[in-house]
Amino acid sequence: MRAWQKGRTGVPLVDAGMRELWRTGYMHNRVRMVTASFLIKNMLTDWRIGEAWFWDTLVDADEANNPASWQWVAGSGADAAPYFRVFNPMLQAEKFDPQQEYISRWVPEIGTTDYPGEPIVDMKASRDKALEAFSELKASRPTE
Repeated sequence: MRAWQKGRTGVPLVDAGMRELWRTGYMHNRVRMVTASFLIKNMLTDWRIGEAWFWDTLVDADEANNPASWQWVAGSGADAAPYFRVFNPMLQAEKFDPQQEYISRWVPEIGTTDYPGEPIVDMKASRDKALEAFSELKASRPTE
């Protein structure tokens, strides 16, 4: 959890977003979704823990939007994203920060020995584990 909070996960876009949040109290919505997805689905952490951290650190935290956004990413809200949507932070970075300007601004040590060489979780294995857990949960729910 501390690695996520402080932007030391070894996932550049996640780390950039979390560092921006810590230093400025702000983070773009796209990066909010990516960092939330990483915490919930790759780190298998209850969305309420991330929501509480954002509540404490965002300058624009809102008592309706903050939990609703986290529930959307988790796939548990009233108008939620499908539970099987897991943002790939590497692909998101390629698409939305192709020159790595955002990442380089917040993670200047990227590519050096001062930056984690590998993500703190296996991205594919953690995604598969999350999808399996969500599928089992869905299958165990009563149909009516």
